Amino acid sequence: MRAGRFPGLVTAVLSVLVAGLLVLHSAVPNTLGHLGSLLESFLPWLGLAVPPLLGVALLRRSALALITLPLPVAAWLGLFAGVLAPAADEPYDLTVVQHNVSDENPDPAGTVRGLLQVSPDLIALEEVTEQAMASYAAALAPAYPHAAVQGTVGLWSKFPLSDVRVVEIRPRAIVDVWSRGMRATVRLAQGDVAVYVAHLPSLRLGWKHGFGSTRRDGSAEKLGAALAAEPLDKVLLLGDLNGTLDDRGLDPVTTQLASDRSDFAFSWPAPAPLSRIDHVLARGSTVTRVWSLPRTGSDHLPVAARIRF
Repeated sequence: MRAGRFPGLVTAVLSVLVAGLLVLHSAVPNTLGHLGSLLESFLPWLGLAVPPLLGVALLRRSALALITLPLPVAAWLGLFAGVLAPAADEPYDLTVVQHNVSDENPDPAGTVRGLLQVSPDLIALEEVTEQAMASYAAALAPAYPHAAVQGTVGLWSKFPLSDVRVVEIRPRAIVDVWSRGMRATVRLAQGDVAVYVAHLPSLRLGWKHGFGSTRRDGSAEKLGAALAAEPLDKVLLLGDLNGTLDDRGLDPVTTQLASDRSDFAFSWPAPAPLSRIDHVLARGSTVTRVWSLPRTGSDHLPVAARIRF
């Protein structure tokens, strides 16, 4: 059977394929170059296939292509329709900010000023270098008298902190000094909350290894184990997880904690954000809203969130 006998057959097949990838993305195997995780990292962008498919269908005047086109539209809406609705003004108890400030950030003080625009109660930072620590501490101390830093991650709070400790999330492949996870108890009026701050390993994309998420996935497993062992009922995780909520590599974490998905809140790369890899997730409470803040001196955008207990 030749496609010429059925105008628009190729377009129809592509529409079905896009719909299938959206609905069945978890079925795409990760055995070859972690292609499944790569797809899930940019899943919302599959919707961009619809306009050109529509254009070709109209150009070819193909009934077959037009009949199949609603499939990817319905699949995309089934996953992401929530982001099209106006943000609901829900009640909340806490505002938090999560930001990978970049170890090359030339303006720590300016970065802090940007974060303070939303008057957060908690601020979690990653890639805080020893050289920049004094600048961040000085800028944050007046409004956030309670602070804890472990390695390159830190937490600044308006409320008292206790039981601060390192969370070991270093993947086996890394043998150098590497401390990018911490936990603290924050004492709120609603009760004690365990707050985790984490920075999972970066991803690498290349011809040899494909979507290089092995180290990130190993770190996520260790973080997931720590979260599973947490005795407090209320848990918050703020961090650069180097993956999206759809990425199966983060399942050890995202099967235990949840976040708001009513806004894409893309956070990376800062000049043209394509993906939300910076997250605020919760257990024993509800993340009612997540949104991106204006650009700072980092290659990530800050992410703000509201929490209801």
